[in-house]
Amino acid sequence: MLENIKVEDVLFIDIETVPAGSSFNTLDPAIQVLWEKKSRMFRTPEQSAEDSYERAGIYAEFGKIICISVGFIKEKNPFGFRLKSFYGDDEKSLLNEFSGLLLKFSKPGRDAVLCAHNGKEFDYPYIARRMIVNGLVLPGILDNAGKKPWEIKLLDTMDLWKFGDFKNYTSLELLTSILGIPSPKDDLDGSMIAGVYYGEKDLARIVRYCEKDVLAVAQVLLRFMNLPGIPDDRIESVTIF
Repeated sequence: MLENIKVEDVLFIDIETVPAGSSFNTLDPAIQVLWEKKSRMFRTPEQSAEDSYERAGIYAEFGKIICISVGFIKEKNPFGFRLKSFYGDDEKSLLNEFSGLLLKFSKPGRDAVLCAHNGKEFDYPYIARRMIVNGLVLPGILDNAGKKPWEIKLLDTMDLWKFGDFKNYTSLELLTSILGIPSPKDDLDGSMIAGVYYGEKDLARIVRYCEKDVLAVAQVLLRFMNLPGIPDDRIESVTIF
């Protein structure tokens, strides 16, 4: 499959999500009831729905996207890499901007492909669901309804690493470590995002973390394709804070 993909046609992405409210008590009572029902699936008998609310960000029905970072290879010999992030408190606005970029990237003559780590289980469906919640038109590349498997343009580095072993889960941190790629988890990890967003209100720190993940995914895919990595001096972020 990978031999048919041009690296310059790949848009690497990562998202950061948080619970929709800063705390369980800020939620509409009806949503509190629904979270209480949902959280029964994983919380212990000693935990209340409020105790488990910090996990709400991983569910598109109870969370929101605060950052989508993207990256693409712009030059060869050696590879150059450009990063850009869409971020903020207004989820609909950042999703709309991201959708506009997808349309530009999927220009005629380019066989555009998205790539994320665990994207098939998390990033891609989460983005699609939140676009629908926000009343936005779903970009064609994310709309898999009625498509044949070979028509779906969504790569997943975790899925590629499984090699058919469906019981296997390998984090991006572990994969970069064993492949000798700099870890993107040198400052934050996913469990800290809500606290940094709601507690510290440091969105710029979250964006930088998200962009590191995007770069790591790109480096991993290049290894899978037996291609040279991206040198540090060829990485450019055009995100404006």
